[in-house]
Amino acid sequence: MAIVRAGELNPEAAGVPPTVATVPIGATVPIFCWREFACGWGAAFVNITVTYPIYKMIFRQMLHGVQLTQAFGQLRGEGMTFLYRGIFPPLAQKTISLSLMFGVYDSTRRPLVEYCHVNPYTAKTVAGLAAGTVEAVLMPFERVQTLLADAAYHQKYRNTHHAFKIIILENGIKELYRGLVPILWRNGPSNAMFFVLREEADSRLPKRVSIVSQRTQEFVAGACIGAFISSLFYPLNVLKVTMQCQVGGPYNNMWTALRQVYISRDRKLRNVYKGVSMNCTRAFFSWGIMNTAYEQLKKVFY
Repeated sequence: MAIVRAGELNPEAAGVPPTVATVPIGATVPIFCWREFACGWGAAFVNITVTYPIYKMIFRQMLHGVQLTQAFGQLRGEGMTFLYRGIFPPLAQKTISLSLMFGVYDSTRRPLVEYCHVNPYTAKTVAGLAAGTVEAVLMPFERVQTLLADAAYHQKYRNTHHAFKIIILENGIKELYRGLVPILWRNGPSNAMFFVLREEADSRLPKRVSIVSQRTQEFVAGACIGAFISSLFYPLNVLKVTMQCQVGGPYNNMWTALRQVYISRDRKLRNVYKGVSMNCTRAFFSWGIMNTAYEQLKKVFY
């Protein structure tokens, strides 16, 4: 994502008259910037390989509504053989997803600001929604990841390829998109919030002289923003997991799934948030790692 300075969004803010161009005459900025896609891909790869075991504990809490110690006990009982079972779908999905997230966002925001002169916050919101919607194309990987992480399907699906094959043969391609609605509601708004808050933090926080201090600040900023947004949209992830752990049968809508979850959790809203503390912790480290890795990769590619 290209960092936008005040003068690029608002010429008056940088002391430049509105009639004076802020981009040198003859200079062109390509709408499609492959570097943003590459930085997003690399940041996601680092992030997923580090945090996947934590994700599995959160998943068990989402699915079964159990305490953290019980989720940890399940994974411990299954052994190291199954600890990284199912990592390929999120690795494939998240690396491409983050690549699209940063790339599509940048390729949408810059034309809106530079050529259409749209309000910068409106442009960021529209670009975030667009990036989140495009990401949803990759949800079959998320669907298979959900099934491979569920102990109930350990015997039915051997690996990612086998799961895709069996699901398509038995239920058709449509089955891979079960739970699409909560994913759309989650992706677009959360992306828009992330980019707006991230760029606000980047412009308002002081620039550190020390490299260690600057990296720490990047980590903390990304971590706090990610943890906040992940916690805010946590119920949508619970609905998504609940809907995607069913294979075959009727396609319940999001509100029916919410009602089922609410009833199954003793009609207590706090039980719907089971696993949110661990999810917040994972998101804190996950987005902190991602943000820091992204900033480091920008230095390599730019």
